[in-house]
Amino acid sequence: MPYPAPAPRFLWLEITGKCQLDCSHCYAESGPSGTHGAMTTTDWLRVLDQAAALGVEMVQFIGGEPTLHPDLPRLVEHALHHGLAVEVFTNLVHVTDQLWELFARTGVSLATSYYSDDPAQHASITGRPSHTRTKANIAEAVRRGIPLRAGVIDLGGGQRAEAAQAELAELGVTEIGYDRLRQVGRGSRDRQASTDQLCGRCGDGVAAISPDGAVWPCVFSRWLPAGSVLAAELAQILSAPEAERVRAELRAEFATRVPSMPCVPNMCDPQCGPSCSPACRPAGNCRPVGACAPDYR
Repeated sequence: MPYPAPAPRFLWLEITGKCQLDCSHCYAESGPSGTHGAMTTTDWLRVLDQAAALGVEMVQFIGGEPTLHPDLPRLVEHALHHGLAVEVFTNLVHVTDQLWELFARTGVSLATSYYSDDPAQHASITGRPSHTRTKANIAEAVRRGIPLRAGVIDLGGGQRAEAAQAELAELGVTEIGYDRLRQVGRGSRDRQASTDQLCGRCGDGVAAISPDGAVWPCVFSRWLPAGSVLAAELAQILSAPEAERVRAELRAEFATRVPSMPCVPNMCDPQCGPSCSPACRPAGNCRPVGACAPDYR
C-alpha cells in the first residue's frame, strides 16, 4: 500500500523478553523470567513480509536474548528469503552448532555488548558469570569469519571500559563501539526515561517492534507507542496520524539540542544498528548498500 511518510530502512524486531542474563542496565528489563510475548512466529513472519513490501533493507533480531526464541532460525531464513540483511544482537553466552551455521549464512551478521576484561566486574553487570563464555564465542565468531561488531557499554563507577575495548581488539574484533548508560528501563538512575536519553534519530527511517506487537520509534523510546502490528499492518501504523505526531514531536525536540552522544568512527551507537553515514564512518569503509542502517547520532 502507499506509504506517504519516508519508509523505514531498518527495523528492530524484539522477538523475546527472555534472557539468561539479568543486566543491571537493561533498557528492555529482560531476564530469565521474561517471555516471548504475545507475538507468535506466524505474526513475526507476517511482519517480515510487510517489512519487505515497505522497502526495509535490514532487520535486527534483538531481545531479551534472541537466540532463546525457538524459531529464530526460521525467522532469519524468512528475512534472507526476502533479501533483507540480518543482524542478530546476542549476548553470545550460548551458541549451538545450528546457530553457528545460521550465523555463517551470507547476509547475516552479529552484534554483542561487552563490559569489562575483568570477569568479576563483567558478572556484576550481567548478573551471571558470563564473561568466559561470551569472550570465547566472540573469538569463535572471529575465527569463523562471521561479521561481528561489539559495543562496550560504560556504566561508570570505575568500570574497565577501555580495557574491555582493548580486549575486544586483541580477540580480533575490528568494529568496536562505545556507549554510555542509557537511563531507560533498568538503566534508570536519577531520572525517568525521556527524550534526552535518545540519540536524535528515532523514527527517522527506523522503527522497533516489541514482543507484544507495539511499534516504537526505536528500542529506547518505549513510552511512545504508535500502534500494534497485532491490530494493523505495519504500513498503516507508520503512516497513521499517531505515528506522524510522535515523529513530529521527536523532530521538534531533537532540533532544540545538540545530539546526546558524539559520532564514533565505525559505529555511532553499539546498542543500535551499524552505520554507513559518511559523518560516522570513513569513506570506503562502509558495508554494501542494503546492509546498513541509518546513522545514530
